[in-house]
Amino acid sequence: MNAARPLPITRNLVLLGGGHAHALVLKKWAMAPLPGAQVTLVDPNPKAPYTGMLPGYVAGHYQRRDLDIDLVRLAREAGARLIMDRAIGIDTASQRVQLQSRPAIAYDTLSVDIGITSKLTELPGAAAHLVPAKPLGAFAQAWTRLVQQVHETQVPPKIAILGAGVGGVEVALAMAYRLEAMDLPGKIVLIEAGETILRETDAGVRRKLHAELARAQVDILSDMTVTRITADGVLIGGEERLIPASFVVSAAGAAPQAWLTETALDLDHDYIAVDETLRSTNTPHVFAAGDCAHLVHAPRPKAGVFAVRQAPVLFDNLRADLSGRPLRKFSPQLSYLKLISTGRKSAITDKWGIGLSGAWVWRWKDRIDQRFMDQFREPMEMQVPTLPDLHAAGLDQLLNAHAHQCGGCGAKVAQSTLSEGLGHGSGASLEDAAVIERDGKAQVFSTDHLRAFNADPYMVAKAAAVHALGDVWAMGAVPEAVLAQIILPPLSPDKQALMIEEIMAGAGEVFSACGTKIAGGHTSMGAELTVGFSITGRLDGPAITHKGAQPGDVLMLTKPIGTGTLLAAEMRQLADGADYQAALEVMCRPQATASQLLSAHATALTDVTGFGLAGHLFNILDASGVSARLDLQAIPLLDGALSLAERDVRSTLWPANFAQSARMTMTQSARSDLLFDPQTCGGLLAAIPAKAEAELIAAFQSAGEPIWKIGDISAGDPHILVE
Repeated sequence: MNAARPLPITRNLVLLGGGHAHALVLKKWAMAPLPGAQVTLVDPNPKAPYTGMLPGYVAGHYQRRDLDIDLVRLAREAGARLIMDRAIGIDTASQRVQLQSRPAIAYDTLSVDIGITSKLTELPGAAAHLVPAKPLGAFAQAWTRLVQQVHETQVPPKIAILGAGVGGVEVALAMAYRLEAMDLPGKIVLIEAGETILRETDAGVRRKLHAELARAQVDILSDMTVTRITADGVLIGGEERLIPASFVVSAAGAAPQAWLTETALDLDHDYIAVDETLRSTNTPHVFAAGDCAHLVHAPRPKAGVFAVRQAPVLFDNLRADLSGRPLRKFSPQLSYLKLISTGRKSAITDKWGIGLSGAWVWRWKDRIDQRFMDQFREPMEMQVPTLPDLHAAGLDQLLNAHAHQCGGCGAKVAQSTLSEGLGHGSGASLEDAAVIERDGKAQVFSTDHLRAFNADPYMVAKAAAVHALGDVWAMGAVPEAVLAQIILPPLSPDKQALMIEEIMAGAGEVFSACGTKIAGGHTSMGAELTVGFSITGRLDGPAITHKGAQPGDVLMLTKPIGTGTLLAAEMRQLADGADYQAALEVMCRPQATASQLLSAHATALTDVTGFGLAGHLFNILDASGVSARLDLQAIPLLDGALSLAERDVRSTLWPANFAQSARMTMTQSARSDLLFDPQTCGGLLAAIPAKAEAELIAAFQSAGEPIWKIGDISAGDPHILVE
């Protein structure tokens, strides 16, 4: 056979942390992946801020999106999976990374780029009242909240910054500029433990920065020991003199992540000790870069420039370790150019005793920073297979249509195609599940699966479990027995076992919470990962079906819509990473409680999945012989879905779903187009007697479950009026 087959995965590379070095490694990996290797990026956040632009952000010259590297987009571009979790340990014996919120993951080669935190975080009161300057993401969020508070209250803040090195001074000047621009100049004080500030800079540069601090009216307290931090400010000295402050920042040097001390890795002052190849000095197949690493052969200060310079060598050595080839050596420069921001759009150089300054230096710095970020802003073009000159008729059109084939429910067969196929004497219905009656007792039985929409088997399995349970919940049943059907992508035997382990852990978490577990199933190999489940459910009363909605009923929905658009956008590297991760959280939220509450009142019930909200509502209308009105503005949307729809981002199943619009009265818009968006793990859609509405909403609120009233049922032939 001449058809190209995907190559099996034989090695797992885990990148722990989304620091600058790893971001550049992923960018290089996207352009030159290593066949047979699977990359996993682990970071607790969907975005990683670029340190070089942080002072400009604090000063208001940049918006938050300007300094964020979108790790979700970057991982998709590199063909990597992103696990949004926090590492809490490394078991070097079993070669596994221990995570905070899910089972440990295995690696063949591991690279650590987790950055650092600020010192002083263990001071009395620090946990409640201190904002470390690192990690930068948390600091940026805290600063944003303070700016909003100052804007709303019009009260100038009192700020204390612990540590008067270059980082602390840059932050102080940036804060002073931002508050002055708001006409609310606050009181800012720099508190330094040493006798002088800016000890790491040249004397001439130090004088210029002293002048900038004086101009910005930033106070300086040197040779001061901080003893405690309270809600009222900072206590210093033996007599604990109070420095009033409502916002206290620690920029007092670097501190490694504390959990590293619990590993078997060689450490130097609690930083990972690495040799000239960036490999751990005592642990094969473990590398480290950026601020968390200590270069034993050539110690250097903690600075982002070294992480950037390490990236090409790290990329080559990770590939070499995975393929059994020789490693390269990294030789860091002896000194580097510092471009120090002064708050306003001005900067000062610091290298070789030269302290050039002015607006032109800031413009130079801005060009360097923007050039670095530009490489992460534009999505890489997805490759479309090239057809041979001679091919079957219609193949070119179909190939273009499937170039961006969606996963999840976006990969379902269209409702019209399904109805046509089932209409030739099969006797099958479009109900959510089959109802089986035996010995006076009733059960429901359903089967469903998802084609992988995400590179993380654990996440896909959780979503597939919630999705399959949706058909059981939609009939008011309680799940009892579960069988799994898994198609694995090409993998070596040891990687097959690891993927099955992750799938069972993810799905098992969902089923265990619902009081059941996987009893067995079937696994086979195929071109790509597919996870599905067959589930039986117990009915304690009659099944709630599509048939039964009555004129006067209200329509209730338990989840926002928009997953199809967000999944399609993420696949094309167009979605905002935070919006995508928020959508995954909604998708994986079980509906057991919602089903139980709705079952007490619903006249008709279904779950909203591949046919979209409109398509599944028509299933109810057609079965019940009624019409419906939808309040378009009342229908909840996932964050980011509307803006993507306005950019004409659509799931591959959307055109087929949109055919239902012929039976609707509406004004087409981006918002109305989301009525036809295929949902994965969508909410429950119920028709409820109007008299039960208030009681139901109160019950949902008491249970902490969301619910929205989106329309009502009226008499007439099946039709949807969208207002």
